[in-house]
Amino acid sequence: MKILRYLLFPISFLYGLVTSIRNILFDLKIFKKSFFNIPIIAVGNLSMGGTGKTPQIEYLISLLKANHKISVLSRGYNRNTRDFILLNESSTSQEVGDEPLQYFNKFNNINVAVDTDRVNGISNLIAFKNPTVILLDDAYQHRKVKASFYILLTKYNDLFIDDFLFPTGNLRESKKGVKRADIIIITKCPKNITEFDKKDITKRLSKFNKPIFFTYVSYANKTMGSQSISNINLKEYEVLLITGIADSTPFLNHLNNLNVNYNHLNYSDHHNFSDKEINQIKKNFSEIKNKNKIILTTEKDYSRLKNKLNDLNYLPIETKFSETLKDNFDKIIIKHIEDFS
Repeated sequence: MKILRYLLFPISFLYGLVTSIRNILFDLKIFKKSFFNIPIIAVGNLSMGGTGKTPQIEYLISLLKANHKISVLSRGYNRNTRDFILLNESSTSQEVGDEPLQYFNKFNNINVAVDTDRVNGISNLIAFKNPTVILLDDAYQHRKVKASFYILLTKYNDLFIDDFLFPTGNLRESKKGVKRADIIIITKCPKNITEFDKKDITKRLSKFNKPIFFTYVSYANKTMGSQSISNINLKEYEVLLITGIADSTPFLNHLNNLNVNYNHLNYSDHHNFSDKEINQIKKNFSEIKNKNKIILTTEKDYSRLKNKLNDLNYLPIETKFSETLKDNFDKIIIKHIEDFS
């Protein structure tokens, strides 16, 4: 597969040429960019999928919601609608996408909207909800909006600096795009990442002259959904595991560390489950003879599956910063908002 991808390098060159010209035209203001008079924090990546944007948005919501009126705007990936929608209690993942629905269900007193046209979406949020801060989910390449602050995410085991442009690699644009970032966050690090590893990565990225932070995924101590089962007791259950995310490896590693016995059904990222697939999942679950059995999924997949499956559970996750860096990150974000005002 790697050899095949390298053979596609000429296509990658053309892809890079097109994206670079597009970025130059935006930088030269030949293509129009829209500016807004409130802080807009964009979270995104140079790579395709799976860098931890959702928990990073949730971290920002938790950090800011007590003192600011927060709105989150997402494209609403893989939904069956296109226009602006402000989420409400009757919203479904089919209408608005799984990640926006997760934000809406998880947090009180914030507004969540979707729009394929981010300029229109921001304008509508300002007109209808008067937010003091807008968080843009997966908007690093959305050049029609000029955010006031850019957070660039890259995975610990798949740094953008080691990658190639699509389709040879997974980069959405040239590595030069890092110049738009205000900070870089290394996501999905080992919980016990060493200082040596941090220094090595920091040195490799030092040429970009950006503040660098390190985060890891932290799983809750018990499941949520139809049952509340502590992590230490999960190994006593036979688990039918359902995932439809870009990178399920950290979740699998977590379950393996807990010695959980699971049968894994893996689907594509943001997968819309058909009735046939739901019936097959139910059939697989019914065939498990162990009376201690559950269906387990990710927090993101839960928003798409909760109305389709009984006995459905998930493990909540959150982003955590290396303790020595957390306060610095928080201060940078809060200072940016204060200075903007």
